[in-house]
Amino acid sequence: MALTYSRMVDLAMQAPPFDLPTANPAIDDLDKPTRSLDDYAGAKVLVVVFTCNHCPYARHVEDALIRFARDYAGRGVQVVAICSNDTEAYPEDSFERMAARAAAKSYPFPYLHDATQSVARAYQAVCTPDVFVFDAGRRLAYRGRIDETRPGQGTATAADLRQAVDELLASGTVTMEQVPSMGCNIKWKPGNEPQ
Repeated sequence: MALTYSRMVDLAMQAPPFDLPTANPAIDDLDKPTRSLDDYAGAKVLVVVFTCNHCPYARHVEDALIRFARDYAGRGVQVVAICSNDTEAYPEDSFERMAARAAAKSYPFPYLHDATQSVARAYQAVCTPDVFVFDAGRRLAYRGRIDETRPGQGTATAADLRQAVDELLASGTVTMEQVPSMGCNIKWKPGNEPQ
């Protein structure tokens, strides 16, 4: 594992499009095997989280992210989780294992598979978890940590993510300090590593 910090890309970045297979298609009423950015056009806030099955940092915040998604679903907030890891080198992050994980943890959000890693590259995601919060116009309003805890150092609460989304819903902007996320590096396929 290589400890990696998120890139803290420019705020106001437009959300890059995606159309990816979902490991848990029964999670919503969309009758198709993929989910796209356009599927969530009606959401007031879109939270995109690059994550995976095996990373201890991703697993540490998993339950807090699930609670967040459930708590905010009625407020027009949509969470989308994306796994972009190289599944040949890390078979525990395979599409089949993603489906099993989503079922075992009752994910209330789609869990998408970025097999080509093109979506991670478009978002400039580099770690798991790497969080991107977009406003209703799909402009980036927050990119940073879910909270201040770490594996073995406190229980995850998603406090930073909750504050950012609360601010965004209340005023249309995020004024809080944005601290980089940290976790395992995305497991890039050979030759796919970002510059």
